[in-house]
Amino acid sequence: MKMYVKFDFNALCRKVLDEKLKEQGIKYRLLNFGEVEFYESFTKEQHKIFKKKLEDYGIEIIESQKIALVQKIKDAIVELVFSDEIIPVKASIFISEKLNHSYGYLSNLFSEVALTSIENFIILQKIEYAKELIISNKQSLTEIAHKLNYSSVAHLSTQFKNTTGITPSQFYKIVEKRRKIQSLVIIP
Repeated sequence: MKMYVKFDFNALCRKVLDEKLKEQGIKYRLLNFGEVEFYESFTKEQHKIFKKKLEDYGIEIIESQKIALVQKIKDAIVELVFSDEIIPVKASIFISEKLNHSYGYLSNLFSEVALTSIENFIILQKIEYAKELIISNKQSLTEIAHKLNYSSVAHLSTQFKNTTGITPSQFYKIVEKRRKIQSLVIIP
């Protein structure tokens, strides 16, 4: 038997941060996604322990301002792409307004730090979300293309194939074949 689960990464990370900070006994306030304001100093030992506890959950403390801003760009892109509603503005406007910087500055910084463009990162996120939607088998390719703000199924299919090496239809067939094989396997 299989179960598919949808994650709210923001809520999950906030809960982990909250629990681990309470364990440390440090006064703090959770701000925006990925930001914590401390009301008292961390000792080096507390910082080391806290860092290790977060690493157990795949969360890392960002030490550099540039890397922190790039992470905020990535978070804004994930918010944009994985939103339940279609956001009616261009990605460049959404990101620059969300982070209060010019898109040119953010784009150059992102390319410098992440070694890829914001546009490529957006495409990768859209294709990952398209895969999730195909796997969930609740929407047609037309609905998925519309949800991901593609002009057509052909545009989605082209980017999907360029990214994964196969078309969305081929991906769907692979998923269905695996489901059939798994349903035939008898678990004692």
